[in-house]
Amino acid sequence: MFRALLDGGHDGGTWEPVMDGESGAGVFRSADGSRYAKCVPADSATSLKEERDRVGWLSERGVPGPRVLDWRVTPDASCLVTSTVAGVPADRVPAARLWAAWEPIADAVRRLHELPVGQCPFTRDLSGMFATARDVVARGAVNPEFLPEEQQGTPADELLARLLPQLEQRLAQEAAEAVVCHGDLCLPNIILEPETMNVAGFIDLGRLGTADPYADIALLLANSRETWADEGLANSADEVFAERYGIVLDRDREKFYLHLDPLTWG
Repeated sequence: MFRALLDGGHDGGTWEPVMDGESGAGVFRSADGSRYAKCVPADSATSLKEERDRVGWLSERGVPGPRVLDWRVTPDASCLVTSTVAGVPADRVPAARLWAAWEPIADAVRRLHELPVGQCPFTRDLSGMFATARDVVARGAVNPEFLPEEQQGTPADELLARLLPQLEQRLAQEAAEAVVCHGDLCLPNIILEPETMNVAGFIDLGRLGTADPYADIALLLANSRETWADEGLANSADEVFAERYGIVLDRDREKFYLHLDPLTWG
C-alpha cells in the first residue's frame, strides 16, 4: 500500500524502509538521503495532516527543521514527504560531544520557546494532555517501558491519580507562561551538526504547540541523564541548561510533566 503511494510520486527515485519509525506508520528514506516519507493508513490521515501543518508552520518561523516537500493521498493511505535534516541525533553522540552541544541545545530550545505564542495555531495544552492521559489509562494502553523505572510496577490509574491534586496549580502556571513547545523534546529529535555540535534542527514535530515550557524541559533533562556518566555530571548539565535558558528550575513542576507525559502515549 505505502510502496504504491511512494512510487506514484512525481519526483522519481527509490525509497528504503527505516526500521525505527513510530508504530503504525511506514517511514522511508530516499536512496540519496535527501528526503524522508512518513506514510499512514487512511484512518490515521488526520494526525499526519496535522503533523504536516506543524512542520510547514515551523519552517516559516526561522527555526531549523525539515521542510514539507510533498503530500500524497490515496483512498487507502496518506504520505508526508519532508526534507532531511542533515546531521546526527543527539542521543547518538558520546557524553563529551553532547556536553559540547549542551549550550547550543539550550539556546535552540530558548529560541523555539520565544516564538510568539499568539501566532501559533497549534496547542499541546495541559487540559488536552490530561484528557489524553485519562483516555490512554482507561484503555489500559500505557506502555510501562515509557514510565520512570520506579513507577513501572504501579498501576497507571494510580499514577494519574497522584497528579490530579496538582492540576489546578499547573493549569494556572501554563496560562501565565505558555510557550511554543516541541511536544516531544527528547535527544533523538534534536539533530546536531557533527563538526560544530550546533543544532541542525528539530524533527518529529507532530506534537508541536503551545504548552507549559516544562512540558519540553522535563523530557529533555530526563532523557539527557541517560547519556551523562554520573549524577554529578547530570546535575551540572541541569544547571548549565537552566542558566543558559534563563530560569531557576522548578523541580516539582518538572516532575509533574515528566510523570504525565508517559501516560499520554498509547
